[in-house]
Amino acid sequence: MKKSPLFVLFITVFLDMLGFGIIIPILPIFTKELGAADYQIGLIAMIYPIMNFLFAPLWGTLSDRHGRRPIILVSVFITGFAYLVFSQVKGLEILFLSRLLSGIGSANISVAQAYISDVTRPQDRTKSLGFLGAAFGIGFIIGPTLGGFLKSISTPGQVDWVGFVAAGLSFTNFAMAWFFLPESLQQKRADAKFNFKVVTGILTELKKPSIRELLLINFIFIAAFMLMQMASSLMWKEIDGLTDKQIGYVFAFVGLATAVVQGALVGRMVRVLGEQKMLSYGIFFMVAGLILLPLVGQSYFIPFELLGLALVAMANGCLTPSITSLLSKYSNPHEVGQVLGVNQSFGSLARAAGMGISGFLYGINFHIPFFTGAILMMISYFLVISFGKLPVPEPSVIADGKN
Repeated sequence: MKKSPLFVLFITVFLDMLGFGIIIPILPIFTKELGAADYQIGLIAMIYPIMNFLFAPLWGTLSDRHGRRPIILVSVFITGFAYLVFSQVKGLEILFLSRLLSGIGSANISVAQAYISDVTRPQDRTKSLGFLGAAFGIGFIIGPTLGGFLKSISTPGQVDWVGFVAAGLSFTNFAMAWFFLPESLQQKRADAKFNFKVVTGILTELKKPSIRELLLINFIFIAAFMLMQMASSLMWKEIDGLTDKQIGYVFAFVGLATAVVQGALVGRMVRVLGEQKMLSYGIFFMVAGLILLPLVGQSYFIPFELLGLALVAMANGCLTPSITSLLSKYSNPHEVGQVLGVNQSFGSLARAAGMGISGFLYGINFHIPFFTGAILMMISYFLVISFGKLPVPEPSVIADGKN
């Protein structure tokens, strides 16, 4: 395996995530500055994960037919164009269009994962996919800080510098892929046809005990996280009086805390507690963090707001790896990829749901999105109890697909 294509792919994903991270902290605030009602903020935000959900399988099929490289190039170019549109936004209609295009272009993670599968040996694949995950994490740590700064130097009432820099990153990404990313697919499938089986795949997996509970726990966690994320930017700006630059720093703290937790603590906690107990601990951390965040206020923002965010990072560290690992263990060995793909698609719907209702709930009272998320997480605890009561499938049963 050549290392250079994998490095270029790492940079491609990193720049994609950096551009996404730049937008995240300022999007709810800017949407409201354009005159949007609170419920409209969520509706505009949710178009991005919906397009991810719809276009990820399409990009994957097209990459089977035409090769990975052209699809990566086309999707990255669309993302760059979307950010150029974003730089010129002066009304809600153009903002909606820019987020729609961005969601279409950025739905290329399945193609990046397929590229890695093409160029790695099976025994090296998990490590390489982890390499891809690191690109996501680093991009999200740097992006919000940069986004808050760029918003602060943009033309008043606009986000021109945010869009220009995000577009520049995407077109740099495009140039690198054009010159340095070779085609990985040795045999293209001219007969590859697009079948939208994502919804039927979700319904099929939800019928399986154990898999159903894990998928629903993950859905609730992601929805609760998005309820918090969307409402936090508005709360920190309107209630706590933070500047755009300071909000970027806070989001970067979340990304850094998550990286530290997953890199330094999760492995030790799993060895001591086991994955099932990690689910319970993750729910506890998330509930505590969500309840704390809207109660702190400006005077005690440091350290108590940061403590609440650290608890959310701990929850992410406990829940996400444990759910992924348990899904792989409880799945038929021949269907692990399918089940994890369904989990990703279901996660996109959860992001859309959380974003969609967050602005509406915030408009009623800024506490409500956080408390709603906490209630949802407490409900998910009963799913953990239900999961614990189900028998652990024997390896032979899993292999036979009778889970």
